[in-house]
Amino acid sequence: MNAYSKDLRLRVLDAVERGLLRGEVSELFGVSRSTIKRWAKRRREGEDLEPKRSTGRRRRILATAEEKRALWKQLQENDEATLERHCELWEGARGVRVSLATLDSERHPNRTARHGHGEDYPTDPAKGDGIGCPAHRGKERQDRA
Repeated sequence: MNAYSKDLRLRVLDAVERGLLRGEVSELFGVSRSTIKRWAKRRREGEDLEPKRSTGRRRRILATAEEKRALWKQLQENDEATLERHCELWEGARGVRVSLATLDSERHPNRTARHGHGEDYPTDPAKGDGIGCPAHRGKERQDRA
């Protein structure tokens, strides 16, 4: 979930200052009472109400455009490789171990079905066109054999 905007924070606190009860403001703007209390405290103490930067975990793979291009290059150059082989290749080239699930989700960020195949594959960022699902091709051939 994204942080609440500074504009919303200001509107919520303005409503409280105009005399609305925090419970009413909570329902009106869809924020919890504890959040309103925290924002009011920040304002009283002179802190900026701008949302703070997320402390979430940083990406280890595909954090940069260069790494995304490297993955697509690897997928295109080894289009017969299975997903397992792509994980091995990535670790060998980058020195970072990556799970099957992570690499699969990075290749198919828009896919809705877990193992569904369709036309919602991402495009090649270098060319701007669709390249299908090269890492699954080898696996599918093995399954049919």
